[in-house]
Amino acid sequence: MTEPLTIIGTPVSPYVRKVLAVLELKGLDWRIDPLVPFLGNDAFTRLPVLIDGDLVLSDSSVICEYLDELHPGTALMPRGAANRARVRWLEEFADTRLADVLIWGIFGPAITRPGIFKSARDEAALARVIAEDLPPVMDLVETMAPEAGFYAGDLTTADLAVAVHFANLRWSGVAVDLGRWPLAAAWIARIEAAEPLLRLNALGERALTVRYPDRAALFAEYGIALVDAGVSGREARRGPMTTL
Repeated sequence: MTEPLTIIGTPVSPYVRKVLAVLELKGLDWRIDPLVPFLGNDAFTRLPVLIDGDLVLSDSSVICEYLDELHPGTALMPRGAANRARVRWLEEFADTRLADVLIWGIFGPAITRPGIFKSARDEAALARVIAEDLPPVMDLVETMAPEAGFYAGDLTTADLAVAVHFANLRWSGVAVDLGRWPLAAAWIARIEAAEPLLRLNALGERALTVRYPDRAALFAEYGIALVDAGVSGREARRGPMTTL
């Protein structure tokens, strides 16, 4: 019997939800060690991590491309070299510059640092990011947003890579009016309304506040198996851990 794929990483992370969405779209059997960044042991320093037998991969885009090539039944890359290049560029933009603002500039200071390191939430700094850094990034997303459907026709990893960050933006509890960018807002809403991201965003929101002893019950409710002996910890440790 084939062992299920193992994912190490919390569904609170947009990168992990992107990978989980691909696993779901491919209909693959998987289990998870819902490791929160900065709470794991020294075995893993980059999240998410995919374990497939002897193969261990990190970086969400590398994982998604591996899964798409290995299980081509539901293709998540378009045909044609030019279209595939456009999708790869947009996914890279979402993983880096968009995440710089929405995750590292807003979600991290608003939720991760206060929640894990007990740092005070700096509302003035958050307001500066929203006023100065967010508009030019969203202006660019607006120029790339399709008027209908998805970025390259069918749903791709680029659509997922963009949309996953906006649930974290909502969870940050900051005032952002995406109505300034109507095409982008409608595009993101279409992606978020589709399964499996609708389900995974709901799981991520609940995982954000679930107590450690209750997490097994939460994942069981969603029909998701946990790794028997994981690498998660309960003590925060500062270090070079990244999430890509």
